[in-house]
Amino acid sequence: MVSRVIPVEPFDLVVFGGTGDLARRKILPGLYRRFLGGQMPPESRIIGAARSEMTEDEFRAMARAAIAEFVSADKRDAAMIDQFISLISYVAIDAKGDGGWATLKGMMRKGVVRAFYFSVAPALFGALAERLHDHNIADAKSRIVVEKPFGRDLDTARALNATLAKHFREEQIYRIDHYLGKETVQNLMAVRFANILFEPIWKAQYIDHVQITVAETVGVEGRGAYYDTSGAMRDMVQNHLMQLLCLIAMEPPYHFDPNAVRDEKLKVIRALDPVEHQDIVRGQYLAGGGQKSYVDHSENPASKTESYIAMKVHVSNWRWKGTPFYLRTGKRLRARTSEIAITFKEPPHSIFDDAEGWRENVLVIRLQPNEGMNLMVMIKEPGPGGMRLTQVPLDMSFAEALGEDGADIPDAYERLIMDVIRGNQTLFMRGDEVEAAWAWADPIIQAWERKGDKPRGYEPGTSGPEDALMLLHRDGRRWREIRE
Repeated sequence: MVSRVIPVEPFDLVVFGGTGDLARRKILPGLYRRFLGGQMPPESRIIGAARSEMTEDEFRAMARAAIAEFVSADKRDAAMIDQFISLISYVAIDAKGDGGWATLKGMMRKGVVRAFYFSVAPALFGALAERLHDHNIADAKSRIVVEKPFGRDLDTARALNATLAKHFREEQIYRIDHYLGKETVQNLMAVRFANILFEPIWKAQYIDHVQITVAETVGVEGRGAYYDTSGAMRDMVQNHLMQLLCLIAMEPPYHFDPNAVRDEKLKVIRALDPVEHQDIVRGQYLAGGGQKSYVDHSENPASKTESYIAMKVHVSNWRWKGTPFYLRTGKRLRARTSEIAITFKEPPHSIFDDAEGWRENVLVIRLQPNEGMNLMVMIKEPGPGGMRLTQVPLDMSFAEALGEDGADIPDAYERLIMDVIRGNQTLFMRGDEVEAAWAWADPIIQAWERKGDKPRGYEPGTSGPEDALMLLHRDGRRWREIRE
């Protein structure tokens, strides 16, 4: 199967924070891959903007080094790299002053899409938006891309939205969450809404429970000071896991349209029940395996910030009443994996004697590694000797199912940046969606702070704190094993 490449319009993309880690690891390599794939027109331009006094040649050398480091060898075509590098410019910018803005304005072209990527600290979002407006660099059709965190609570999220709204309309603001750019996440919508097979049974009557797991093997070393002001709840649950939950639980939108999709996601967030204290487990990884502990990495021996969280959540609407959603995410766990597992209920009556061998049907959606899906179903065990049941997967790995060409799946950032150029906001969060998520998360965080409990310690390389097992055990269920 050969994937279709649909080129976007020519554009000017300004990457504020162009010398930063995200630009080096994701943005510049991703744009090169889109150029190599024929999706980014050669009339386009990329303009790096940062505080550093750097020449254009120095910035181009940095971009070339980033491609060499973060693009696989089979995608590094010398001639194409040279062409791509020729599209890159650089300007030194003072985000809170006037330095460089006149130069940037002179670099803007008429008749092309203008996009501005704020790959900087949120504290600079307002200053950049204001100067783009005051210097007449952004026009009515321009788009801005803002990275998370979108605030650290409801009040700061509202303030941030209000700041951006002074200079840009909501349809010009693209709040990027890279999880929504993953191929499997989008395929989740296709599986649900393009197949009559699943939609009739996608509800509490047939689904026993849902597990959403995002596990990482790395710790917070190198960013411990930042992470200690955030924690797993703010860093992962309020945005990434919330978005995955919304896509699982949302009602079918009337059309695959940005606002229609986001309207349905917003309804899910507003239908979330408050979470009781006994339905949450927080953890911190300990030292082990030659690695330091969380408190060592955060340089805060008294830290009460969680590097792991597991929780049981309920969506109070007609579709999901009574079906629990179990969410968990953490650092220094057994394997790096992200998956959604939808466990269906057992048939109301079994006609087989081998009842003890029964296992539920489970639809597993793997986000990483090895993006794909499998459906665990019961079949007859081969061989004579009666009707014995066994469980087997109906497996669809994208790499295997789509063939060599189809398996060349773009990185999430590549897809999302191209959506910005197209003006498609379907996979980006709307301002009211962000605020609703914080309105749900804030009381949970505030309850922890009032209680003052320290998170449970857990050994690195495990599945997290032992207490997390009880979340499911007391409901007669078990967590899925964390493995690659």
